[in-house]
Amino acid sequence: MTRSRTTAMALAGAAAMLALASAPAQAAPGDVTTTCASTATPAGYVDVSWGNSPSCGTQNFSPNIKQIKQLTGLPIGTVVQACGSTYYPAGWVRTASYYSSSCVAFPNSGFNDNAWTLKRVS
Repeated sequence: MTRSRTTAMALAGAAAMLALASAPAQAAPGDVTTTCASTATPAGYVDVSWGNSPSCGTQNFSPNIKQIKQLTGLPIGTVVQACGSTYYPAGWVRTASYYSSSCVAFPNSGFNDNAWTLKRVS
């Protein structure tokens, strides 16, 4: 019984890692998804928050998860807050830059501007 429980827990953990590591499938405009930091942010998305989770391994206090937001399909005039750790898609402009503690993607990065206010213009 213990062996099957251990196997079941290992499979559940592997499934959770796969879910976090894979790119979101068919997200609706504005949806926010959590993924491991080692996964590239897909086109049409921006990073909106960084953090730590044991589900993506340990990295010496470096953020290892990020939340990403789907911007594709949002209407013109929409304003979003995003981390400066990825490029924003075409059709969006940066209207402000500022520091956000939730956008610290790298340890010891200081208090420099690391976040943007973005607006959809086309």
